[in-house]
Amino acid sequence: MGRVITKILPVLLALGLLAGCQQKLNYRNGQYRSAREMVRLKKEGRYAATRPTGKAKTIGKAPSGTKTKIVTKRAPRAGNATGTLASVIDAARSYQGTPYLYGGTTRLGLDCSGLLQLSFGEAGVRIPRSSNEQAVWGTPVRNTELRPGDLVFFGGSPGSRTITHVGMVTVVDDEGVDFIHASTSLGVVENSLESDYYLSRFIRAVRPQL
Repeated sequence: MGRVITKILPVLLALGLLAGCQQKLNYRNGQYRSAREMVRLKKEGRYAATRPTGKAKTIGKAPSGTKTKIVTKRAPRAGNATGTLASVIDAARSYQGTPYLYGGTTRLGLDCSGLLQLSFGEAGVRIPRSSNEQAVWGTPVRNTELRPGDLVFFGGSPGSRTITHVGMVTVVDDEGVDFIHASTSLGVVENSLESDYYLSRFIRAVRPQL
């Protein structure tokens, strides 16, 4: 009897693993899809290989394990802003790669609100220094109505309503919404606003009054 069970057990395990693979799900656009459906969608071009991929970065360890920060990092895409806002976005992009420095206002180091103050300043527009002051400098706008040049504000943790971070929308098109900011871990960089990491921390957006 023991020999029979020993022979059958690997078969059952293999079937179990196979069933598990068939049920593997992928999360896309707010819903879970099966692996088979993802293959079909990719063949149709709805999720092409050029779409951005997530990048995991370890930011610390908790007693229960490793804490991971997931962000979606993109190469800069052509923007669709015009006039003064196009100049502001170009100025902000010229700082890409600058390291983060709390209170920094030069190319040696920048914080998030400092990046925006410098970028608007180079376009001849004076704006407040802190992210909390910048959050009331303009007209509130829904995240479904964002345009290039809008300022987006975030909390330090999912669901927080205390503003600790700010960025500026650079691109809004069929591929999604990108914004530029001075990340504490990556420096000045453009990211997708639609990544789970940033959406979970999003608080509000304002449109500058120029």
